[in-house]
Amino acid sequence: MTASQTNPDGTEDTGGGSAAWEVLLPAAAAPARARGRALQAALREAVRSGRLAPGTRLPSSRDLAADLGVSRGLITEAYEQLTAEGYLRSGRGAGTWVGGAVRSARPRARDLAPRSPGARADFVPGTPDLSLFPRAAWAAAQRGMLAELPHQDLGYPDPRGLPRLRTALAELLARRRGVVADPERLVVVSGVAQATTLLGFALHARGMRTVGVEDPGSPQHNALYAAAGVTTVPLPLDDDGLAVDPLRASGVRSIVTTPAHQYPTGLAYSARRRAELLDWARSVDGFVLEDDYDGDFRYDRAPVGALQGLDPERVAYAGSVSKSLAPGLRLGWLLVPEALADEVVERKRTMDLGHPTLDQALFARFVERGDYDRQLRRCQRAYRERRDALVAALDEHFPGSRVSGIAAGLHVIAVLPKRFGPEEDFRARLAGAGVAVRLLSECGHARGEHDDVRLVLGYAHLSPARIREGVRLMAEAV
Repeated sequence: MTASQTNPDGTEDTGGGSAAWEVLLPAAAAPARARGRALQAALREAVRSGRLAPGTRLPSSRDLAADLGVSRGLITEAYEQLTAEGYLRSGRGAGTWVGGAVRSARPRARDLAPRSPGARADFVPGTPDLSLFPRAAWAAAQRGMLAELPHQDLGYPDPRGLPRLRTALAELLARRRGVVADPERLVVVSGVAQATTLLGFALHARGMRTVGVEDPGSPQHNALYAAAGVTTVPLPLDDDGLAVDPLRASGVRSIVTTPAHQYPTGLAYSARRRAELLDWARSVDGFVLEDDYDGDFRYDRAPVGALQGLDPERVAYAGSVSKSLAPGLRLGWLLVPEALADEVVERKRTMDLGHPTLDQALFARFVERGDYDRQLRRCQRAYRERRDALVAALDEHFPGSRVSGIAAGLHVIAVLPKRFGPEEDFRARLAGAGVAVRLLSECGHARGEHDDVRLVLGYAHLSPARIREGVRLMAEAV
């Protein structure tokens, strides 16, 4: 079978008998019922991968069947199937050959997850401590959920989410965040990003083509609203929150806010400003879109209640487990005003037919058993300790610095004296030392003139020891 052969096109071929035998031998040992499919799959993969190169002549079905110890019919069927698919070619009296239609390529999967590769210290905000994920409690909840889950819950779900989870979330959010939580107006989503996009589509359907965003604020809002055909308009802050006069002058009828702990400044909106924003929304028949991204984490007193509780018909409220459990779960919630509910639910239906039911049932059990409350208390203790470690380290290594936004959340604003600037030089020196940071100016459109260095420093994902070491590296670098 390895003797020299002549291809139909006149080129010489050294034969593919031994190669075919080698790639098909493991498949020949498959159970009898699956042997034919296994032989076809192995032969197909050998052609794709290049182990059987284009132009290779395969042994006759009789010879290959004898070598493999299988029936000739299985080999004949495999040859015919792959010839029909284009992997092989054959001619009367000319044998069977590997075709030239396939271009072998080794499949490669890249990891595009956002990370800071190679950083000795990474203070970029936005990531919780993933080692705090409650694996044991989560596994126990999963076992219990699988044992009790009704068969019908494995079908296509209500696009709003399982009633059990919506009920559990409504009770949780009313108790912890002070929202008016009607389970019928609660939609389970894959994080605040999807909630934002759904709201963008709902606004677009009502004829709104612009939405106001805080400046400085979260950079992701621009792309998410753009995907729904809505343009973002940056609006400045003052000491009480989103400034009202520029808002009125902007002409927008909806705004995105983070009133419990503004990102990135850490400001909590004053009671007066909250009332003013709601009065504005009523006057323009508009909406306030509340992103409660870290509202559960307040360290020195009780958390500030959600703005939605003051007027649930004007405020859409979004949150997720990304900071309390893990962003990889892709699990969040959206409470919508009645005027936006139908459009949001229909968009959710057409996007993905609803959130995965197993994940929903598991989280519902996790909330009902009190495991989620315990996880929040655990995270709050850990993050308060880390906040204190960061503030102390900055005071030690950068005397004269001012730190704000420390009462809540997972990051602080650090303003370093001008002797450490200018900012771009400061960041370049830190990058050279393997320290990753984010400048406050990266979070906004306005670029005010200032001589000092303003940083947004995340700390939740770092242990106290790594925080102290990271700040020491910062100081050495500058």
